[in-house]
Amino acid sequence: MTGDVTWAGLGASLTLVAVAVGVSALLGLRLERSLLWAAARAIAQLLLVGWALALVIAPDRPLVLSWLWVTAMTGYAGVVVRRRAPEIPGVVPLATAAFAASAVITLGVLFGLRVFPLTGRTLVPLAGLMVGNAMSATVQAGRRIVEQLRDQRDEVEARLALGLTSRQAARPYLAAAVRLALVPQIEATRAVGLVFLPGAMTGLILAGVDPMDAVLVQAVVMFVVLGSVATTTAVVALGLVGRLFTADHRLVGLSRPAA
Repeated sequence: MTGDVTWAGLGASLTLVAVAVGVSALLGLRLERSLLWAAARAIAQLLLVGWALALVIAPDRPLVLSWLWVTAMTGYAGVVVRRRAPEIPGVVPLATAAFAASAVITLGVLFGLRVFPLTGRTLVPLAGLMVGNAMSATVQAGRRIVEQLRDQRDEVEARLALGLTSRQAARPYLAAAVRLALVPQIEATRAVGLVFLPGAMTGLILAGVDPMDAVLVQAVVMFVVLGSVATTTAVVALGLVGRLFTADHRLVGLSRPAA
């Protein structure tokens, strides 16, 4: 098939990593080791995942294996969020719940409305796409909310003193954080096709798929990402109100993350 990559082709593509290393050395960025380690780790992780996926999503494998993969991926994503944003209180169960809610909505639409057939080959990649993009947005939104409530504490407490509930007092900061997380994806959705060709579409075209078929798949992918980011950040924002305020509507103490 057009676009098949051999092991030799993979090795040849490492020339591009060498280019990045050369640029780092030339400009004194001191990123050479990080670039080499990132490339080596990416290859190792992708090969491992590829081997595991071949076992899980094979046509003769039961679909329950794919659902178990999605469940494990969702739980692990919550742990990753905690590592990236330890300053967010109770972030693991909150992020996991947010990813689960997003999965129910996103996968429910895709498979419930038969946009894609429900198979391991469609379920696992789409769930991974949803979780991966939502994870970055979750970290960004959660950090922003904690930061704003901590830095604007006097203003928040003044709003509470005027009789507003904790959710009402926090609403402007929640909205700003969710907006900040959504704007990059909105801009990417606007620019797709004209400014850049996304990875899914490029990969399909390289694999020999008809460009119009690739366009349809890419459009669905973009909407999956947009919907998952919106759902996840909204759940996290609303869930953080219950963790950052007491039952009697007082803002808890928020410390700055360690440098």
